[in-house]
Amino acid sequence: MIASWLLDLLQCPACRTEAPLGIDGDELLCPHCGKRVAVVRGIPRFVEDAENYAEGFGWQWTRWRTLQVDRLAGHLLSERRFLADSRWNRQWLKGKLILDAGCGAGRFADVAAQLGARVVACDLSQAIDACRANCEDPQGHSPERGEVAWLQANLLDLPLRPGVFDAVYCMGVIQHTPDPARVMRALPPLLKSGGRLAYNFYERNWLRKFEVVKYGLRRITPHWDRQRLLALCEGMVRRLFPVTRWMAGIPKVRFLVRFVPISATHWPELTPEQQYEWTVLDTFDWLNPHYELCQDHREVAKLLTEMGLSEVEARPGLAWAVKTS
Repeated sequence: MIASWLLDLLQCPACRTEAPLGIDGDELLCPHCGKRVAVVRGIPRFVEDAENYAEGFGWQWTRWRTLQVDRLAGHLLSERRFLADSRWNRQWLKGKLILDAGCGAGRFADVAAQLGARVVACDLSQAIDACRANCEDPQGHSPERGEVAWLQANLLDLPLRPGVFDAVYCMGVIQHTPDPARVMRALPPLLKSGGRLAYNFYERNWLRKFEVVKYGLRRITPHWDRQRLLALCEGMVRRLFPVTRWMAGIPKVRFLVRFVPISATHWPELTPEQQYEWTVLDTFDWLNPHYELCQDHREVAKLLTEMGLSEVEARPGLAWAVKTS
């Protein structure tokens, strides 16, 4: 069942009419131009071609559906990351209408909802089904929890009315799209006056050129069968995980971990089993995407300023702004 408040936010992507979309059986129907949009498992599907560049993320977040969801995995890593990267405080989030642009399995959508926000979680891939399963799971829901509604759509052609959201965030997504600047420009018009924007992204860094094994593998792995890629990641992690755990415990050599061809950030909050699986996931996440387009935070700040946003701030990997008109 589609939430009535989500229907109020939607508009036809074909004619962009003001008339609300109606429900006709298992489809949404535009009364103006007659366009129909399938609703599958309660989620409007505005993506006609499921075999897109984000297909691998759908497989990834189905495979590791609950690992990064605090409430289901017994840690607070996603909440801490969300609050730090957005710079929004808990009190402000209550009752706000927020767009999660590129939700994946819903690690941040679930955090925002737990803190009392109403969240539209949107993803291009089949990961939207993993997000729904996670956010609907009743385990550990807060009594003051907000709501989540789901939407499968392209961030460059969102079927959403402009000027309606209190906040928009796009985290872990921008670098994996074919046109990051276009994605960053597409989201601010959805904000109402005073609405807040938060982006994170991979920062352009000269050290990346020394990660020769990772980027050598990336020349071929995005086109591999997912099971074959998973087998490679599991094999590398099995051999190198003990080495990276040892390196992470020695401050003088800790920085060298980034040059090991597995993604091995070690979190003390995780059990050894969770940490191992998280490392497999992050290594897969390194080698799976079709695109990895890093940004310069100064250029991101310039882009947001040129769009007329105010209170623009940026630092490596992060940017914030406010829409004032």
